[in-house]
Amino acid sequence: MNDESPSEPRDLDEWASTVMSGYDGVAEAYDDDRDPTHEAALVESLAAALRDGARVLDAGCGGGRAVLETLADEYGAVGVDLSGEQLALARDRAPAASLARGDLTRLPVADGAVDAVTALHSVIHVPREHHERAFAEFARVLRPGGHLLLTTGVGDWEGRNDDWLDSGAAMQWSFHGRERSLELLDSVGFDVTESVVRDDELGGGEWLFVRARLRA
Repeated sequence: MNDESPSEPRDLDEWASTVMSGYDGVAEAYDDDRDPTHEAALVESLAAALRDGARVLDAGCGGGRAVLETLADEYGAVGVDLSGEQLALARDRAPAASLARGDLTRLPVADGAVDAVTALHSVIHVPREHHERAFAEFARVLRPGGHLLLTTGVGDWEGRNDDWLDSGAAMQWSFHGRERSLELLDSVGFDVTESVVRDDELGGGEWLFVRARLRA
């Protein structure tokens, strides 16, 4: 664990491979342990601001909880995730959603294709020196005025667990604190409209949930 980003950006493919393998390895355990009740309330609030027929991208959709299971039947929902095992769960949970393998820093989505992006507990698994790149991808795929709902850290932190959820699978996290994350969102064109701190449902501390709009 450390509190400073490295001087040289780390290899995204190597990092992503660890995260992908980790989420493949904990797929069932993580899905069973999730309690997305408070996240679902935020997603429903987001949905209330969307036009009829809106398209929503869930970036790092995991098993489809909170976002796809809430929105896929009413909106054009797309889920992107690194983990094939998580996407299999999402396919069962939200059969109306379109699903694809992909990386948050290289989204397989066209420019200006969606009205909203959600990224719940996903950016936190990207090396923090690449967070601005991920945020820029969210801006790229959104239409002007589009909505963003994401999770990030309350404070600077980076760490690794070699036996996450007692599964034998490794997982790693990396994120800036609140102020730096909000600065990066502003730098790529977002106006933050709301931020709220919530407890981690898996007992890992606290997370910052952020609502923002892409400047027209």
